[in-house]
Amino acid sequence: MRSKSMTGGLGKAPHRSLLSAIGLTREEMNRPLIGIANTANEIVPGHIHLDKVAEAVKAGVRMAGGTPLEFNTIAVCDGLAMNHEGMRFSLPSRELIADSVEIMARAHPFDALVLIPNCDKTVPAMLMAALRLNIPAIVVSGGPMMAGPDSTDLITVFEGVGKRLRGEISEEELLHLEETACPGCGSCAGMFTANSMNCLSEAIGLALPGNGTIPAVSGARMRLAKQAGMRVMDLLEKNICPRDIVTEAAVENAVASDMALGCSSNTVLHLPAVFREAGLNLDLDIFDRVSRKTPNLCRLSPAGADHIQDLHRAGGIAAVLSELKKRDLLNLDVLTVTGKTLGENLDALNARVLDESVIHPESAPYAEQGGIAILRGNIAPDGAVVKQSAVAPEMMQRTGTARVFESETDANDAILGGKITKGDVVVIRYEGPRGGPGMQEMLSPTANITGMGLGADVALITDGRFSGGTRGAAIGHVSPEAADGGPIALVRDGDKIRLDIPARELELLVDEDELSRRRAELKPFEKRSDSPVLRRYSRQVSSAASGAVYEDK
Repeated sequence: MRSKSMTGGLGKAPHRSLLSAIGLTREEMNRPLIGIANTANEIVPGHIHLDKVAEAVKAGVRMAGGTPLEFNTIAVCDGLAMNHEGMRFSLPSRELIADSVEIMARAHPFDALVLIPNCDKTVPAMLMAALRLNIPAIVVSGGPMMAGPDSTDLITVFEGVGKRLRGEISEEELLHLEETACPGCGSCAGMFTANSMNCLSEAIGLALPGNGTIPAVSGARMRLAKQAGMRVMDLLEKNICPRDIVTEAAVENAVASDMALGCSSNTVLHLPAVFREAGLNLDLDIFDRVSRKTPNLCRLSPAGADHIQDLHRAGGIAAVLSELKKRDLLNLDVLTVTGKTLGENLDALNARVLDESVIHPESAPYAEQGGIAILRGNIAPDGAVVKQSAVAPEMMQRTGTARVFESETDANDAILGGKITKGDVVVIRYEGPRGGPGMQEMLSPTANITGMGLGADVALITDGRFSGGTRGAAIGHVSPEAADGGPIALVRDGDKIRLDIPARELELLVDEDELSRRRAELKPFEKRSDSPVLRRYSRQVSSAASGAVYEDK
């Protein structure tokens, strides 16, 4: 056992003395030491209850003969960080969380890990840490929030701001939304980034069936946590490690599941970062190739009215995978944390769709292509990302007039001030990983475009990123970003931009001679930050096209 390097032998008497100081008996020290990495805190709704989840995990570990030792790391709520400087710290938190788990697990050599994330960056960060450390590990999330009355959720509130400004709803109605749309603990109720990554953790095989969809408030969530605690002991006994599970075949499964579910566009940032820790390459071309052959089977909020609780009721992730199996789109022989293959899991669960209004059968999908599309063109030669399953049909092909902004704040002020009109293409630049710095998530501008009644008439293009709650013709991750001299830096007010999602094209309709003149005149533009964290991040981070991971200098 790894922990014996800390607890075994004559020379480790001082170490055992310190463990005695925290109340461990000699019997507990002699058992496998299981690290419980928890992201619980009292500010994030998705994490407020994770102390209870951790207690259930620890009970499972003890039942199976291990000694659980809990430690905590940070977590940012993207909703609370939205539309102010705090959002610049969200994506950088992914690397800090992964690093902190690695530090704790190497400084205190646990024999195995149970990782308890729930919201946006915590899930990919925990997956990254698991693969980096490559000791037996399992992920169990805190589960999704229930939807509010009348199928409302956080996005309803964001869009309510624009509706209030238009006089479509009253101040009292907006206040009612504020107080009811998010009814309790859990990751926000739609197929936003947190739930996308929790569902994909299950599809990848690093979490137990049910991890992505069992509601946070359900007793089944606590049972799942206990099962995770017991399962990690079996993984330890059999020496099954994350890189035994996350293989090239698992990459294809993850992307196919992503496309079928209609997950957040942020998965295009997170999955490459996760798989990179296993030495596997996941570029934008894989997303596009798999998207073209994978049917979109779900339209959960923001793309539709259903929520994660509905997906769970309809059969969950296993049911979606069972439909992909019918088209031979899955590698069924991959290992999972159950100790069985994905195919064996689906058979054991008798996985099938229980409500075809929530999960469409593969024979009658919402669309024959997946939820995400990768666009390229002279604005984005290295690629851009759009959640095509949440785009209005009339916006799938459109030519519009550029309205250029150097920050999200300026763009948002223009949208709410009524300065954006039908046919405009809002361009927000210098908001990429390096230029932001921090690559802000832009739910406010997209929600306000919808709230102002422009969702079917206005596109938004940025080198920044979007919330999983974003809907509409919102094209993000434009690469190279403006701060790296990308062509998005050359766009000017009044330019025409052509968007063709079916053809995967994004073009600035300006001739090359004019673009060359603009490039020669381009002056470097840099947003200086007074944050040492962000300055360091800006120096180290790579392009969004490669997952915004730290570059090896």
